[in-house]
Amino acid sequence: MIEIKNLKFHYKKDVTTLEKVTVDIPKGHIYGLLGLNGCGKTTMLKLIAGTLFPRSGNITVNGHIPSDRKLDHLSDLYFVTDEVELPNWTVANILSVYAPLYPKFDIAYFFDILEKFNIDNRDNIKGLSYGQRKKVNIAFALASNVSLLLMDEPTNGLDIPSKTQFRKLIVQHLTEERTIIISTHQIRDVHHLIDHVLIVKKHKLLLDASLFALSEQFIFKQGQFADALYAESHMGGTVSLLPNSKNEDNPFDIELFFNAIHENPTILNHFDKLKVKQHAG
Repeated sequence: MIEIKNLKFHYKKDVTTLEKVTVDIPKGHIYGLLGLNGCGKTTMLKLIAGTLFPRSGNITVNGHIPSDRKLDHLSDLYFVTDEVELPNWTVANILSVYAPLYPKFDIAYFFDILEKFNIDNRDNIKGLSYGQRKKVNIAFALASNVSLLLMDEPTNGLDIPSKTQFRKLIVQHLTEERTIIISTHQIRDVHHLIDHVLIVKKHKLLLDASLFALSEQFIFKQGQFADALYAESHMGGTVSLLPNSKNEDNPFDIELFFNAIHENPTILNHFDKLKVKQHAG
């Protein structure tokens, strides 16, 4: 469980990066952390990981305060950063040095994932492309078997088959005792993985909602409608966001919904009984 209360952070004194963020993140879910560039998503992951310290407010992760940098906390989380910074060793060397830091590390599983990603463990990191280094990092993260996995743009640099393999691996990784938070702009790459959405806008948490709760309140339909809350034109026609007044089943379009409330956050105010946590802007 991650508990964040009244979190505030800034790099420069008069330039806010995150402001008054409060959210509880229970185990057993894959969270999509969404927002525009510069809104504070990566900073939020770093604060949870303990590589940055809050200016005010509190964070606890499974009972630990990340900024204390305790071994029990650090050995039970892994942060897959967008920029892969790995030593210029062979993949096998990295394994021998860093795997002992993670008590639940599964070496056989690590090699199995590398094989699925078509990476030779004898390769030198220096000779790998950005996408290949990203695959090594993802393989290590999953094989560490940590309870908290933080991922910043994990599909950047992956080719199409690797993105498919990534989705399969993430589904297999999730258990009731694990939490995965994925910060991404590539929503289509992870759309079917996410079961809960956190949206940051203008450095504040705008929305904290499960897809189940959102699908009870919103529906997406092809065509133009007088009561549409938002609409987008695509090659195949117009897709509209409407109130789900008849409680219809429908696949939830995270990307279109994000575009809708980014353009007009007051859409959320149409629903007095919305079963989501709305956060004051």
